[in-house]
Amino acid sequence: FVIMVKFRRRTCVILSLFILFIFSLMMGLKMLRPNTATFGDPLGLDLLPYLRKRTSHLGKSLDFQKSDKINSETNTKNLKSVEITVTPSKASEPYLGEQSPPNYYLHVFYYSWYGNPKFDGKYVHWNHPILKHWDPRLYKNYPQGKHKPPDDIGSSFYPELGSYSSRDPSVIETHMKQIYSASIGVLALSWYPPYSYDDNGLPTDDLVPTILDKAHKYNLKVAFHIEPYTSRDDENMYKNVKYIINTYGNHPAFYRYKTKTGKALPMFYIYDSYITKPEIWANLLTPVGSHSIRNSPYDGLFIALLVEYRHRFNILHGGFDGIYTYFATNGFTYGSSYENWSSLKSFCDKYNILFIPSVGPGYIDTSIRPWNSQNTRNRINGKYYENALKAALQIHPSLISITSFNEWHEGTQIEKAVPKRTSKTVYLDYRPHKPSLYLELTRKWAEKYSKERATYAPDYQVPVS
Repeated sequence: FVIMVKFRRRTCVILSLFILFIFSLMMGLKMLRPNTATFGDPLGLDLLPYLRKRTSHLGKSLDFQKSDKINSETNTKNLKSVEITVTPSKASEPYLGEQSPPNYYLHVFYYSWYGNPKFDGKYVHWNHPILKHWDPRLYKNYPQGKHKPPDDIGSSFYPELGSYSSRDPSVIETHMKQIYSASIGVLALSWYPPYSYDDNGLPTDDLVPTILDKAHKYNLKVAFHIEPYTSRDDENMYKNVKYIINTYGNHPAFYRYKTKTGKALPMFYIYDSYITKPEIWANLLTPVGSHSIRNSPYDGLFIALLVEYRHRFNILHGGFDGIYTYFATNGFTYGSSYENWSSLKSFCDKYNILFIPSVGPGYIDTSIRPWNSQNTRNRINGKYYENALKAALQIHPSLISITSFNEWHEGTQIEKAVPKRTSKTVYLDYRPHKPSLYLELTRKWAEKYSKERATYAPDYQVPVS
């Protein structure tokens, strides 16, 4: 019995000394650790981005023959998980050190149609309705209703700025900083006439002065991307072009492009131009038209959207000065297919008009068109974007357009996005890269484009800055 007591006592002493040694070792290691360090994710939670992407295909059919089509970029709905939201309290600052000057030959499509209760009294566009499939037999197979911000928005990605308002001056300031950090020189502002707006929005023309002022602060220029407002025709287009030039034309941020004739003309992108007959456009855009703006103070460069092959001669007949392709979906239309850009450039050169290819980082609109997954294009960690830019540079264009800075509904944005996860949705993001990935890629290619363009573009093709 005495021996057992001594053994237990010795065991307790040894165990106590061992525990004391371990504790002292841990305290010593802690003292050696930098104060700014943080512990890693427990239990390997840093693998969650990879697991999230791997599970996002559940219930979806894949097209393995087209590597740039939908694979990892589909929302995961009704996840059995705890709600997790990862959003910074404020926007991270873009990299501005050793900044190259803006490339005024690089344009980005910009949207000012977003709203929230603080600035607009309600959510605008973030609560986008889920659009119905045109076939009523298929309509019931897809989700219905509207999105419910701030956690449920009409996008497969989530903005670093949250469900912001385009009316917020600090948001406009941040956007201009980001555009400047990407070495983009011109934003093509989505525009509706005063008191007009799209089906899901509010009037936005009153925001133009602030956007111009903020753009000028960063030495950026603003062109106008005219949307297909109700009853758009030659007569009211003449009035609206006159309004834009009279109202904003004297602002230092108003974009003009110098032509080979020496004229410095404003540029207007015309979205869905093909829905109007070329005869109507000819009334506005040819010298003999009934509402002609040619050789007047309201003359400009009018750029038509080419979708189908047959649109080429309609655009010429209508009197347009150039072509752009808009869609960030390679293969979706004739115009947006990279393989057709060389022939389109040759066509435009032959008839002395501009060809402006549109490049984009990817495409996914299934948050508002859940039946349209076949047109999704995976970003492939930036490779899709770089392939598009490479294809554009190969044809030696005078200008390149980017779709888009912030068209969140269609997932074409290069604006900063952050990880966000709720009980129902895992939003896509740019990991393993930073939220600024696409701004940084744009800056790299803007510099490359600027150098290459200088080797082939004639001296007259310079913007007025």
